[in-house]
Amino acid sequence: MKHITSAENPRFKALLKLMQSSRERRKAGLSLLDGVHLVQAYRDHLGLPEAVVVSKSGLRDREISLFINELLNIEPLALSDELFNRLSTVTTSTGMIAVVKTPRLLTLPDDPGPCVLLEGIQDPGNLGSILRSAAAAGMRDVFLSGNSVHSWSPRVLRAGMGAHFMLRIYEEVDLLALIKGFSGQVIATSHHSSQSVFETDLTGKVGLLFGSEGTGLSRDLLAAAHTVVAVPMPGKTESLNAAAAAAVCLFERVRQMRASGKR
Repeated sequence: MKHITSAENPRFKALLKLMQSSRERRKAGLSLLDGVHLVQAYRDHLGLPEAVVVSKSGLRDREISLFINELLNIEPLALSDELFNRLSTVTTSTGMIAVVKTPRLLTLPDDPGPCVLLEGIQDPGNLGSILRSAAAAGMRDVFLSGNSVHSWSPRVLRAGMGAHFMLRIYEEVDLLALIKGFSGQVIATSHHSSQSVFETDLTGKVGLLFGSEGTGLSRDLLAAAHTVVAVPMPGKTESLNAAAAAAVCLFERVRQMRASGKR
């Protein structure tokens, strides 16, 4: 096992670039997974990582040690705790980071099934939470507009808790064109709507459309949607954040599917 203690080491510099720059991650086609549980989820769904980095402290962790022993052809790279913490996106060190190939979905499906469409989601935590809810609710496809945060950034991956590996995530999508060609019903959310999501049929082939945290959906997408609904809020809060609204709608669909026997 190679040990690195200098910030001038070329391999450490390359890792730091991947952590800091979405442009670098896209260029290299690589992503960083922070934490042994996230790495295990990747292995279970997509295969082995390209490389594994562990901290000096992480080497003493039993779970990490057991996982390293399973990596037959991958020699882990050990970093001092100080260097490792510069790569990590969390306050409490996880002790392990893996470099993995980013799944690239370049061709959109001809006829998408039930899906989630996201316009301009900027907060990594919100996007990760939406992906987690989408996966938990049984959705398969997620389409992101070009002005959304990079879905494979370290913070989105951490918030997604492995959901990425159970979804097909399409980025830089022309959502307006997708909606116009969608054979099902696109249901948008807006707190200005008078129609409740709880009174709307979500059991069929639906595309659930959510907008950015600050401005919501653009006028063009709202106009293109077949139905616009709101989440009723009897309290005095003006609106929900994007992740909360998405979770409510996704699991209202789950409830309706179970009630109708479609599951």
